[in-house]
Order: sequence, then C-alpha cells, then structure tokens
Amino acid sequence: MAEVASAASVTVVIATRDRPGLLETAAKAALAQDHPGRLELLVVFDQTEPRELDLGVLPPGRTVRTMRNRRTPGLPGGRNTGIDAATGEYVAFCDDDDFWRPGKVGAQLALLAEHPGSLAAGTGVEVRSPGGSTVRLVPYEAVGLRDLLRDRVFALHPSSVLAHRDRLVAEAGLVDEEIPGGYAEDYDFVLRIARIAPIPCVPSPLTVVNWGGSFFADRFATIADALTYLLDKHPEFASEPAGLARIQGQIAFYRAASGAHAVARGWARCALRGNWREPRAYLAMAMALRLVSAPRVLKELNARGRGV
Repeated sequence: MAEVASAASVTVVIATRDRPGLLETAAKAALAQDHPGRLELLVVFDQTEPRELDLGVLPPGRTVRTMRNRRTPGLPGGRNTGIDAATGEYVAFCDDDDFWRPGKVGAQLALLAEHPGSLAAGTGVEVRSPGGSTVRLVPYEAVGLRDLLRDRVFALHPSSVLAHRDRLVAEAGLVDEEIPGGYAEDYDFVLRIARIAPIPCVPSPLTVVNWGGSFFADRFATIADALTYLLDKHPEFASEPAGLARIQGQIAFYRAASGAHAVARGWARCALRGNWREPRAYLAMAMALRLVSAPRVLKELNARGRGV
C-alpha cells in the first residue's frame, strides 16, 4: 500500500484572486512537496486575467497550468474548475494565502492507504494571526459526520484537505456553487465527505493558515444567509442540539451585525433553547442592545486566530 501511495499522481488546485506574492509562496510550497509521484499545480484565476507566475525552475515530475475560472464567479467555482481540469488521481486544495510544509502530501497519501474506505484526509494546521501563532490539531484519529455536526473542526480547513478525485466527484459531489456568497462552502464540503466515510487526519501542523483580512469581513447579511442555507441543506444538525445552537448563534450574531436586531434576537432565543451556554447567542443579544459592536468582537477574535 505504501508503494501505491508514493506513486500516486496528485493535482493541487489554488484558486486565486488578486494575491500576488502570497500566491507564489503557496505555489512554490506545493511544488516542493517531497512526494515522489507526479504532481501538477493548477492555478485558477477568478475574475482576473491569468498571469505567468515567477516560480523558477520546476522540480522533476512537476507541472504548472494556469487558467480562468470557467464556472460560477467566486471561490467555489474556482475550485470546481480545478477539479474538472485535474488529471491526478488525487486532488488537494490550498488557499492562495496559505502554504504547506514539505511532508504534507506524502503523509496524507500514506494515511489514506491505511484507511481505504475514506475518500479524503486532512492535517493539523498552524494558524498565523496578528496576535501570534497557534497550532490546532484534529482531536480525533478520524473525523466523522457527528464530530462535524458538533464542532466545525477548524483543522479540516480547505487548505488541508486532499481527496481521491474520482470518488469525490461521484460520491460527495463538487463544491456547492449555490451557497450564498460562497461562504461556508468549505464546511458544507467536509460535511458531505464525512457522510461517505470518516476523514483521517495527520496529527501534525503540516498546513499553515494565514489568518488576516477576510473577503467576508463586512458582508454580515450574506454570511447569515449562507449559514441559514447550510442548516436547510443539512437537516442532520437537528440531531446534535449543541451543534445546531452553535450555527443558530452564528446566524444571530451576523443578523445583529447587519442591523436586523429583531431577527437576531429570534435566532438567539432558538440557540439558547438548544444550548443555554451558547456564547454567540449572548453576543448577539448584546449587539442588538448596542452594548458591543461586531467589528470590535471580530477584531479581538481574529487577533487570536479565531472567528465567530
């Protein structure tokens, strides 16, 4: 099995938009993986013209292709363009402002060889934020659907996921391009993968996530719409009251942040009925009363590499 894993071909998809410099760092780290098999890098330019990358001399067995997003504008369409064009047996994703440590791909392929029923694997992550660096590992040997309903499991970040390409398309499906604004598409993605089989994770921070400014930083209503869509799409949340309350509390927070205070209070009450200790519900109530502001809360959380 180890020989099969070491010979597997891998396609790395980086969907990008206006990230010069950071994009080259992510691309070079992908190409520098110590995996001995063939590795192709697909850089998908979303809503911008493809450009030539300054990557120097490519290592043996490495190829690079650049292309336009041929699907719905936005990150989901960009990732799906890459999946469509991938020629590797496995496909892995990296955000254009993140990067991998050299052993990531090899460790994940070896792990999948040990878990032949699983169609994807993750890693731990190192989160770098203005407040410093934090390592976040997956607290389970393999992440199941119930685990993801209870907790987002941040280490299963899109930049950490590697999947069997054909099984992904046939069994879990492509990235959802209908979710409002493309927000939380990564959470929906791993929920659908975990429905098929648990997702084993390498217990090391082989993915480095740069936690900085977000495209969604001031699009609060869109975030609330996307989370509501997520709950409608995944009725399994009803079987995990604390997990359901977590999402309801997030919706309450972002409705309050967008100024819909009455709606926010309704979502907060729903969250507290499911879990009276849900902190996001109390934050939403405080925001509805104008005791605290969303920018202040988000600034303090983001400085510690965390979100709502």
